[in-house]
Amino acid sequence: MRVLIDGDACPVVDSIIELTVETSIFVYIYRSYAHFSHQVFPPHVESIYIDGGRDAVDFAIIKAIQLNDIVVTQDYGLASIAIQKTPYVLHHLGYLYTKENIDQLLLQRFYSQQERRKSRRHSKGPKPFKDEQRLQFEKTFQSVINQEREKE
Repeated sequence: MRVLIDGDACPVVDSIIELTVETSIFVYIYRSYAHFSHQVFPPHVESIYIDGGRDAVDFAIIKAIQLNDIVVTQDYGLASIAIQKTPYVLHHLGYLYTKENIDQLLLQRFYSQQERRKSRRHSKGPKPFKDEQRLQFEKTFQSVINQEREKE
């Protein structure tokens, strides 16, 4: 089991690192060079910087996914492909993407994009990430780790 993080805008990277520090789980943070950081991570964490177009990081993650990896992303498109390769695809808000919910999420995204185009209004960006949301993610993440460990 490994953790692959779509790390360009992921607010739970530190939580993932903390929750995997005493385990044998390796963490790979995928980022574009536009988000380069000199941050030093523990030995079980590796930053992988990807050069290329808009979806280059997503394609690198898709290529790297192995069965039973945990993928963390807020990108519904990446999630829809990732759930074909591993059952553990998490959003940073703490919910699992599944084959049962991904179509509804993609449809919601499509309708939201259509509304924004019609009204020509610009969103103010995401709301601030709250401690309760971080705790929910950590709970779900730990549950996935425990579930996979029970299988071993």
